[in-house]
Amino acid sequence: MQQLADSVISAAKIKGVSYTEARIESSKSSGFVLKNGIPHVSGYDVSKGLAVRLIFNGAMAFGSTNILDKASVTKLVDSVIKSAKASAPSALKTEFSQENPEKASYQVKQKIDVRTVSPEKKLSLLQDIDKAILSTKKSVPGRYLILGDDYVEKFFVNSEGTRINSIIPKTNFTYFTTLKEKGSLIQRYWQYGASGGFETLTALNLQKVLHDEILTLSKNTREGVKAPTGKIDMVLGPQIVGIVVHESAGHPGEADRILGREAAQAGESFLSIDSAGKKIGSDKVTIIDDPSIKNSFGYYEFDDEGVKARKRYLYKNGKITEFLHSRQTAAQTSTISNASARSSSFDREPLVRMANTYFECGEYSEEELIEGVKKGVLMRTFMEWNIDDKRFNQKYVGAEAYLIENGKITKPVRQPVLEITTPKLYSSVDAAANNIEFHAGSCGKGEPMQGMPVWFGGPSIRIRKVRLGK
Repeated sequence: MQQLADSVISAAKIKGVSYTEARIESSKSSGFVLKNGIPHVSGYDVSKGLAVRLIFNGAMAFGSTNILDKASVTKLVDSVIKSAKASAPSALKTEFSQENPEKASYQVKQKIDVRTVSPEKKLSLLQDIDKAILSTKKSVPGRYLILGDDYVEKFFVNSEGTRINSIIPKTNFTYFTTLKEKGSLIQRYWQYGASGGFETLTALNLQKVLHDEILTLSKNTREGVKAPTGKIDMVLGPQIVGIVVHESAGHPGEADRILGREAAQAGESFLSIDSAGKKIGSDKVTIIDDPSIKNSFGYYEFDDEGVKARKRYLYKNGKITEFLHSRQTAAQTSTISNASARSSSFDREPLVRMANTYFECGEYSEEELIEGVKKGVLMRTFMEWNIDDKRFNQKYVGAEAYLIENGKITKPVRQPVLEITTPKLYSSVDAAANNIEFHAGSCGKGEPMQGMPVWFGGPSIRIRKVRLGK
């Protein structure tokens, strides 16, 4: 297969193409769904194909095929060149940032190979989780459990001399639950995921996670008091912090959004290229996106443009320091790529994407954050969130939450609502704990839509003098 990719580079060079890349990708995946204890959709998918992207006379074009023979690949190259020629007179000139050629081969190791685990064992895990939910004796009329895995092999080569081989298996578990308590319905959605073998799922003890969450939400609903109104202090748990940094730091920091590329599909950004270096929050705010975290859901060592991954500081000590770039957006803004270009499959073009976005740890325990609050709310998890297209105004409705009085947790709180702007939230942070957690998501972007595996997280943080709604 590597010979076919190499033939793309050779054929394009002969035809006068200034830049060419080829990516061969094969994927084997499985998925299982258990709905209210009954097995529903399950299946296996195998795909394999080749993507070609090139620049001819300043115009970039992309194409792909799942017919992997020399004749089809030659036809594909000719077709992509034809597309570039057709658009060249009217297209904006495409340039890529100058990057060092890379040669590497890497693989995520598995203790239990996802390809060898039987369908019965995968379904059995879902059934055990469902039984754990039912063992709470609570009314949970909605129990939608999804388990999946993916084994992806890639080979990337470009005309500059970069050659990257990779093998990355991933696992994921997603749940939607609806708890009925005192005439109210409490819904929860969450996802877990990692790079690695089946052991990454079994190590999570998902039976206990779901069992305990149902009991906690039931108690919150039965015993919860109304949230205090007006300006108070809050402690936000790692799940809240994770979704906050993903949505209000990661997305608006994507350079293609800032440049207007995503406006019609996934939204805009309240930031501009000139925002770099400006203050966005207190000096306690440092937010990082790091693809190189081992066994993370968003793990990779090289992106889908062959650029080596590294830790990226989106905010550092309250200042905007770096945006997420592809080679194209980097060239447009006179910088270099930071390996943020990813594609969900061989027939999709790489886009600027997050990987693992998190709030950097502080020096305190969560208990110490709570001790510093005279009157406030601890919000551990949420049942609802939303944010505007520019990632400026945001809202979070708590699921598990507690009243804090004189530095102590006293009572559960029913569904506190935090509505706040992005700058106000980050400016209100006065301390971060050291209890960092990571959680998984499938981040959607592009047209056609590309769902990419990501982690988001952080420790608990404390925010001062914010206003809770009703």
